[in-house]
Amino acid sequence: MDKRKIAVFTGNRSEYGLQYPILRAIAADDRLELKLLVGGAHLREELGATSQEIEHDGFRIHARVEMEPPVDSPAYTAECIGRGILSISAILAKLKPDILLLYGDRFESFAAMIAATQMNIPVAHIEGGDYTEGGALDDSVRHAMTKLAHLHFTTNAQSAERVLKLGEEAWRVFNVGLPTLDLAVAGIHAAPEQLITEFGLDAVRPILLFCQHSISTEEDQAANQITPSLTALRQLLERGYQVIATYPNDDAGGRVIIEALQGLKAEELPDFHLVKSLGRNRFHGMLHLIGRLGRGAMVGNSSAGIKETAAFGCPAVNIGSRQQGRLRAGNVLDAGYDSAEIVAAIGRCISDRAFREVCRSGPNPYGKGDAGSQVAEALATTPLNLRLLQKKMTF
Repeated sequence: MDKRKIAVFTGNRSEYGLQYPILRAIAADDRLELKLLVGGAHLREELGATSQEIEHDGFRIHARVEMEPPVDSPAYTAECIGRGILSISAILAKLKPDILLLYGDRFESFAAMIAATQMNIPVAHIEGGDYTEGGALDDSVRHAMTKLAHLHFTTNAQSAERVLKLGEEAWRVFNVGLPTLDLAVAGIHAAPEQLITEFGLDAVRPILLFCQHSISTEEDQAANQITPSLTALRQLLERGYQVIATYPNDDAGGRVIIEALQGLKAEELPDFHLVKSLGRNRFHGMLHLIGRLGRGAMVGNSSAGIKETAAFGCPAVNIGSRQQGRLRAGNVLDAGYDSAEIVAAIGRCISDRAFREVCRSGPNPYGKGDAGSQVAEALATTPLNLRLLQKKMTF
């Protein structure tokens, strides 16, 4: 029996970390042949050249998707989408996959979605139906991708219901849970001892993992929004905290945040570490380390703070409006763009024993850790026919 050819596109580091369990499951399934397409921030040296991490994980890159415009501009994202459509359509025309698998709500994946659906290639979409109201364009892009996709792999029951209410047929929707939980359950991440040695950490003192992105509709406010966070970090560093900070996503306004982080690094404060990308293995290992030690938190406005931290028992301080409205477990505390609020929330992560117990043992709405196998099974068994391609509205 011929294997089904499954193309998977990844365009940035955080997306790849979430896709990793699914890539493993596809690669291990004798019924499927994985063809990995890599583009966007993965190919940019200034953002960590994270395509190297993908190869280090043992995946063969079938094609690199060039989509960056020659210069940054107000039309940067739109130009990336346009270039991505051109690049990906040419690759798909030669590859002729049976199914293209895409994740989330990023503009890079949106380009791949447009190209594939206009070429009558069935598309499977992960994380449709999620909801945020914090000013980013994520919701609009995510729901648009849902209406274009042919199969839906949701991460929670609320999102599955939301996809159905968008008019999608029930047989197309699979509630598989968050793929990251697969890794947490299996313990696939950097060991605490490795991270302690690499970053020279003191396991007795608090550790913060910091990641703050710009907001698509508020890019002109990026400098104002990052300033209170860095003020809070500076105060905590002076109190003996240890901070691992990573670069933001490749979005409009992101360069302002990078420059601010570099400015804090230039102050040469003890125990402040700035990295372009931790990579999936070290990132999840850091969440595990903080959760295990019970002295620290993930801080910023990344969706990882909302969706992934609970799997590792790691407290999270969510800053600002970017993740407003997103489903979360009980391990997340909210703070405004105010240094005093941020410091207070982080302090509670350290000192509030009852809250730390909720972080360690509270229920997680994002599944039980078997998303990869469920996705691979659906990709291998869903009939590839006109019924799949020809979508119908349910109302």
